[in-house]
Amino acid sequence: MSTMKWFGDFHIHSRFSRATSKELTLPVLDEWARKKGIAVMGSGDFTHPQWLEELKANLVSAPEEGLFVLRRGTTQNGTQNNAEQGATRFLLTVEISSIYSKAGKVRKVHTILFAPSFEAAEAINTRLSWSGNLASDGRPIIGIDAKDVAKAAFKADPSCMVVPAHAWTPWFSIFGSMSGFDSLEECFEELTPKILAIETGLSSDPQMNWRVSALDSVALMSNSDSHSARKIGREANVLEGEMSYPAIVEAFRTGAPVRAAEREKSPCRLLGTIEFFPEEGKYHYDGHRLCKVRWTPHQRKENNGKCKVCGRSVTVGVLSRVDDLADRPEGTKPEGAPHFRSLVPLAEIIADVLGVGTGTKAVESKYNALIAAFGNEFAVLLDAPAEQIAKESSPQIAEGIRRVRDRKLHIEPGYDGEFGKVKIFEEGERKAISNQESETSNQASLF
Repeated sequence: MSTMKWFGDFHIHSRFSRATSKELTLPVLDEWARKKGIAVMGSGDFTHPQWLEELKANLVSAPEEGLFVLRRGTTQNGTQNNAEQGATRFLLTVEISSIYSKAGKVRKVHTILFAPSFEAAEAINTRLSWSGNLASDGRPIIGIDAKDVAKAAFKADPSCMVVPAHAWTPWFSIFGSMSGFDSLEECFEELTPKILAIETGLSSDPQMNWRVSALDSVALMSNSDSHSARKIGREANVLEGEMSYPAIVEAFRTGAPVRAAEREKSPCRLLGTIEFFPEEGKYHYDGHRLCKVRWTPHQRKENNGKCKVCGRSVTVGVLSRVDDLADRPEGTKPEGAPHFRSLVPLAEIIADVLGVGTGTKAVESKYNALIAAFGNEFAVLLDAPAEQIAKESSPQIAEGIRRVRDRKLHIEPGYDGEFGKVKIFEEGERKAISNQESETSNQASLF
């Protein structure tokens, strides 16, 4: 088996989804995938007619089964692009929003569908178009049961993969506190054995999910759910071995802790995931954003879930929801579970060091210098020696990356739709670091 390690980000959106960047084109996605270090990128939004036409017009089959590359001459900077030059591979994916009633409750569940071919994608589109307007949004709202969405995918092609998206988000997920279920079986019934993975989402990480023993039967997947090219790879999957659609499916089938014994024989292995610090996610804690009430699970229970300011029920966040369904103590790791690493995007680290916004020219200049020096963002964040980072940027940036590697951060947790705030340095610390070399990180790479 090949021992090549690579990164995949399978859940993103095109410019045809609501609240997304209008710059999201295939050449831009390809360019940013290279900068980030993403080898296989989900296409996103294949149900949207216009985006599907762009995908069909601009992608050609890669040497690997079920994957695609841009046609020659379509890169952002005008250079030739083909498989021999290590072009980004694309995988056909889409996120579906199902809103329906089941067991006396309104359910709102998002799922990611993976398709092995344009023929399979078009067959899915035909079935789903009977229940919703696919042209209305890149992430279409379909008025049928999430189980029936899964059934449509498996009927289109048995090798399709169905993954509950951001599984713990309060409003639109399989375990969401506002409109979800308490188990995979409640949602997917007899199709549950075909659900190979769930997406943890930005507000949870594997360590939180490991507290729920029922999830030992599925792999944990992490993706950026990006609405702009710059946010690609903020979460990702780390795989080793063959890069093809069938191999990716097998990697997630054997990525479940209960199937760890089969993993070594798989042509592709799930080594683990790259995660947000879950506190940075916008639904980590409970609370009311408008009332500026942010609570831990314990505080919510102490107040019977009622906001002290307005008296209404607070939005129950991911940490509380995991706590409600958990049957294991914090810190449990099931035998055979893949690893994970929590990171802060490189632009955010640089911005914190410089005391400016992530979209500024100063951040872009430092970012591009580090990418040019080390190849891509994951190489900088995971592998580059601190002293080399300091030489290519500054001691403060090297120290910032070291602190992220060592999980030495200050985070105000996100709640009720507001992202958490990450601070790497306290006031006055940056100047103290300017004349000293950054220490070597003691965090051994898990990948």
